[in-house]
Amino acid sequence: MSSKNTISLDDRLAALRAVRETGADQLPDALRSTLDAVLSHATERRRRSPDHTVIGIFGATGSGKSSLVNALVGSEVAKTHVRRPTTSEAHSVTWDPVGASDLLDWLQVRERTVLETPLDPRAVKLLLLDLPDFDSVDRANREIAERLAGQVDALVWVVDPQKYADEVLHAQFIAPHAKHSAVTLIVLNQIDLLPAADLPHVVDSLRGIVERDGIPKARVLTVSARTGDGIPALRTALGDLAAATEVREARLAADATTVAATVPDAGTATRPTKRAIDTLVTDLGSAAGVEVVANAVARSYRKRAGQATGWPVVSWLLRLRPDPLARLGIGPQRAGQDPAVHRTSMPALDAGAAARASLAVRGFADAAAAGLTDTWRAGIRSTADRAIAELPPQLDLAIARTPLPAKGSWWWVIFSVLQWVSILAALVGIGWLLGAAFLPNFGLPAFEVPKIEGWAVPTLLIAGGVALGILLGLLGAAFAAATAAARRRRTRKLLLASVGEVVRKTAVAPLLADLDRARDFSAALKIAR
Repeated sequence: MSSKNTISLDDRLAALRAVRETGADQLPDALRSTLDAVLSHATERRRRSPDHTVIGIFGATGSGKSSLVNALVGSEVAKTHVRRPTTSEAHSVTWDPVGASDLLDWLQVRERTVLETPLDPRAVKLLLLDLPDFDSVDRANREIAERLAGQVDALVWVVDPQKYADEVLHAQFIAPHAKHSAVTLIVLNQIDLLPAADLPHVVDSLRGIVERDGIPKARVLTVSARTGDGIPALRTALGDLAAATEVREARLAADATTVAATVPDAGTATRPTKRAIDTLVTDLGSAAGVEVVANAVARSYRKRAGQATGWPVVSWLLRLRPDPLARLGIGPQRAGQDPAVHRTSMPALDAGAAARASLAVRGFADAAAAGLTDTWRAGIRSTADRAIAELPPQLDLAIARTPLPAKGSWWWVIFSVLQWVSILAALVGIGWLLGAAFLPNFGLPAFEVPKIEGWAVPTLLIAGGVALGILLGLLGAAFAAATAAARRRRTRKLLLASVGEVVRKTAVAPLLADLDRARDFSAALKIAR
């Protein structure tokens, strides 16, 4: 970033515009209006006659402003344009009207005088304004003075020995323009009314008051419009202002500084860590039922594995139990089902789950916004509340769309074939024994049952078939349990990935955008100041 001394006015105005845009929702209406006015003024002033320097002569009733203007320009221009003892209209004096008309139209100055000889050789492009008294009893006159105090490029405050310490003058007019000290002159007029011995004391007192106004570096000049004392020095000072090309820029920069100083900073935004985001995803996944679905996948796998690989004599009983995934309305998509609109049959978040989800999002938001001011924290809390309202249906849809590892395993077929082989062996053995026992009763020849090591072969077939079926069932259950546990872990990972996408899009991204906006706001405000 550039240092303060190298930041251009363009940079500061751009920063002030960024402050207005990024902080639109966080700034009071009155402050937004002030920012708009400053930015609009800067834009309009910079495109209107940049070669001219507008200097306003401001003062209270009786300070001798108009007489001072006449003395400065060497002509009774001010006197010919007044209809009452006090100035009621802004009156301009210029020596080069080319390009000044548009500027004066923008300033709403109708009374205009063009002279030939400038008050200083460097002040050909000077536009001198004699303003109505700022303490006028006529509200319209005061409004003209207040408006033009915010528009002119440089300010000359004219005071007199009687009212130079007036509280209204300093508190309501000079002090609010303290940031414009670089383009401000303080002129003590009517010094001819003071004894010569008192003048230094009055000047010192005036300087002390000006310092308390916040503009210790403002130049204080002493003049007498009646006698001409100090007029040449004042002309030179005005020539200095007119010749300085940075005067207009300095005024606009001071405006930016003044309004930026009234804008409260956003504070310090802390970007959430990956661990904090992962914790939020886990918490919301738990509230949305990730563990429920993962357990259902495991139970569903074990159920179907038992049906396929268990001992057929009893495994058919497992078909009477509903599939855990089917009860949740998830699993392999049925034909014709649109996953984009599919919802699960899982129950809506109960009070406990909803509270956990709400606490997780708000805790995440509050932790990220801990270093921000109350206004910005409130904005981030509002973003978190919107995310909390939007998350439940989107999390449900994310779970419904997630392809789950619900397919069977290759070893089911092998176990199933072996189970039926065991059943067939047992049935052959049973049939063999029945045939040997009952066929002679029907007049058929008896046959001898072979033996092995003293055991009848049919008996061995029956015992082997039953033992093999039970053994296969036990092994299948063990394999199914191990595979189901792996499927549970894989399901949880897949679901958390889907939930993470939703959480990052619906909750994290908006909150990060708010935090980035707060950081941009603070950075822009620092430049604008």
